[in-house]
Amino acid sequence: MTADAGYNFAADVLARNLAAGRTDKAAYIDPRGVLTYGQLADRVARFANALRGLGIRREERVLIALTDTIDWPTAFLGCLKAGIIAVPVNTLLTEDDYRFMLADSRAKALVVSEGLFPKFEKLIGESPELDHVIVSGDVPHGYRLFEDLVGANEPGDETAATVADDMAFWLYTSGSTGKPKGAVHCHASLKITADLYGTPIVGLKDTDVVHSVAKLFFAYGLGNAMTFPLSVGATTVLNPDRPTPDGVAALLRQHPINVFFGVPTFYAAFLNSPNAPRKEEVKLRRCQSAGEALPEEVAKNFHNRYGVEISDGLGTTEMLHIFLTNWPGTNKYGTTGKAVPGYEIKLTGEDGNAVAQGEMGELNVRGPTSALMYWNNRAKSRDTFRGEWTKCGDKYIQDEDGYYVCCGRADDMLKVSGMYVSPFEVEAALSSHPDVLEAAVVGWNDEQKLVKPRAFVVLKSADKASDTLAAALQAHCKQKLAPFKYPRWIEFRSELPKTATGKIQRFKLRAEQ
Repeated sequence: MTADAGYNFAADVLARNLAAGRTDKAAYIDPRGVLTYGQLADRVARFANALRGLGIRREERVLIALTDTIDWPTAFLGCLKAGIIAVPVNTLLTEDDYRFMLADSRAKALVVSEGLFPKFEKLIGESPELDHVIVSGDVPHGYRLFEDLVGANEPGDETAATVADDMAFWLYTSGSTGKPKGAVHCHASLKITADLYGTPIVGLKDTDVVHSVAKLFFAYGLGNAMTFPLSVGATTVLNPDRPTPDGVAALLRQHPINVFFGVPTFYAAFLNSPNAPRKEEVKLRRCQSAGEALPEEVAKNFHNRYGVEISDGLGTTEMLHIFLTNWPGTNKYGTTGKAVPGYEIKLTGEDGNAVAQGEMGELNVRGPTSALMYWNNRAKSRDTFRGEWTKCGDKYIQDEDGYYVCCGRADDMLKVSGMYVSPFEVEAALSSHPDVLEAAVVGWNDEQKLVKPRAFVVLKSADKASDTLAAALQAHCKQKLAPFKYPRWIEFRSELPKTATGKIQRFKLRAEQ
């Protein structure tokens, strides 16, 4: 597919399924019921026409803050079909995060789940570019309702004359300062991830039933629960709620889910749950993991209990999905595997040159799904996208068997439950408490060897240190930050290690573990 070849992912993937005779086959299942491929194509066409009817033009942006229901693929694919840029965002962020994203994207419309609406209510009047608010839910807020908008429009089959390299969607990712960066992706990249990974490596088929713990707003979840299953005509089970071991166990018992996408934190919690299903209660045949390095012990325990290997992999928002992975049958637990065919890996030293096998280097990847740029951020774009190569910000070693082993981030960023956390952001939240003088936050392994934030805090009055205050500081952070960012441990110190110029030496704190 050439860059200027006519191509629209939404129109392509839906037309292929209808042509294959899947009109009445289930595409999605959510708590509201079953959505067939025919119904999905109809809803996508109606929503695309609705956006046009609202006066939203090609390449203008629509911010999508939806939980995982059938409205999510309807909205995302509807945007793409109309040539409008979909901007799906993390549903766990704060009001300030959303304020930045609305301003940065200059979104003309907001599509938001009813339960998330309160986080946006104050922002609507502050966003001069925002012309339309569409609420997915049953209770109106004086704004357009998603279902009414879809129902009021005809399902005409007009598709924007996009090309393969046309901007299709943005995914926001956090950088070392914690400020989101909008990674801009094109139409072709969605198909390419399915062609290179979803079909040949995951081995998805039209008879599969898929579930992803990672939500659709993640690059990982977008592939798992939309791109890959739709590309082969599989069925996807969606869960609008936050994933819990009990909730997922119920889904596995209720539906014949046989392809499962998880993250290491979830796999560990699932294994420790007293309500986890027995092997004979599930139909799993393939399990994938990404988001952070999968601990070898977690992978082996899951394999022993359910008889299914977990294939760990690495992808980034900038590369859209997994480009480094293990394969069933050749899994090497404790590693992230080998390059997905179609991608190239290079480990470089501080001088920018490739390191020898067995030496640690910074991970760089070359492949066809790299983001075009970061929106409105030329400096970060130049630093990350270096010609054909994309700098990933991770340190890796290639072992004697050619497998890549994760050594951690190249900077101080933490990755918690598959999401990046800036230590500076957590420190700022802690320091806003009246009893805190200063704080340092580092990554710390829990008993499952999964990274969580640990805070070292210096109080204004040392005699106030107590378990009660530690709990209060955690609660304070939960109010200030997205929930996954709060420090799991708080340790009170009389002072923090610093350089002569007063900078906190976090590496000395990390070395204490």
